[in-house]
Amino acid sequence: MRAFEYASPKQKQQAVGLLGQQWGDAEVLAGGSDLLALMKDDIVHPKRLVNVKELPELRGITFNASRGLRIGSLMTLSEISEDAQVKEHHPMLAHAAGEAASPQIRNVATIGGNMCQRPRCWWFRNGFGLLATAPDGKSLVLQGDNRYHAILGNDGPAYFVSPSSLAPALIAYNARIRLFGPKGPREIPLEKFFVIPKSENEREHDLRPNEIVTDVIVPAPPSGVKASHYEVRQKAAFDWPYATASVVLDMNGDTVRSARVVMSHVAPIPWVSNEAAQALAGKTISEQTADAAGAAAVANAKSLGRNKYKIKLAHVAVKRAVLQAAKGGQA
Repeated sequence: MRAFEYASPKQKQQAVGLLGQQWGDAEVLAGGSDLLALMKDDIVHPKRLVNVKELPELRGITFNASRGLRIGSLMTLSEISEDAQVKEHHPMLAHAAGEAASPQIRNVATIGGNMCQRPRCWWFRNGFGLLATAPDGKSLVLQGDNRYHAILGNDGPAYFVSPSSLAPALIAYNARIRLFGPKGPREIPLEKFFVIPKSENEREHDLRPNEIVTDVIVPAPPSGVKASHYEVRQKAAFDWPYATASVVLDMNGDTVRSARVVMSHVAPIPWVSNEAAQALAGKTISEQTADAAGAAAVANAKSLGRNKYKIKLAHVAVKRAVLQAAKGGQA
């Protein structure tokens, strides 16, 4: 690991002042479960680490009926999965947080870090860059092993998949994310926080080098909502999913008034499937309806050569999430 400066500010204004104007100057240290691994592998080598764990305003979970659920960015996945307010009002989120990674990682990984974690693409993790481009300009992903890469939003040059299992559940609930920088706070829909980079010097988040994530806001779901989160993994123990789906159904009796279907690990961003939502609207949930939604979700999917199997897995993840939600799911 390369040498670096270390700072531990006590106020968020101090924290952003210690961050640089461009990526590479500094990085935010929270749980560190992803950042420290990247530094040890010499994938990122910031000149300064800015520890935000001493900022009490980034902690806490609160709920009120008008604003919804507020989760401080330093709250760990374990704390979120075990919180009584999360379980009561957004149980799908509690379930997704409790299923992520392993107990050891959930005890240190924060929601802010989970939103900002870098891709698990093995080209990126082995030092070939975010877009993994050869000197001749051609994609190493397309020419090489792409079995875990994107099947949606993969027109290039980014082919990695968004690694967050928590983001789809939050986006399905229409969550917003709060950021703080030198110009003060800003708040955007979480769906807009994730972006597909077009060049190597861009990142996959709408986060400036001198900004920090302060909290995530999740609106209170209306009555009659049913929701579920489903993951397809090789094994039940700690493993990265092949595909995940988070589904929120706004029901009118047995009929779907509207739906939100969000997938992850299938595209460079958490993938909101309007096609699947349209396939569910106005329908009653049955095996056939759920299967049609799964088919609609991957109607525009495209194999890169070795990842065709993921199209079927994503189809199944959506179908099972829909059926699970209709039966009560995590709600």
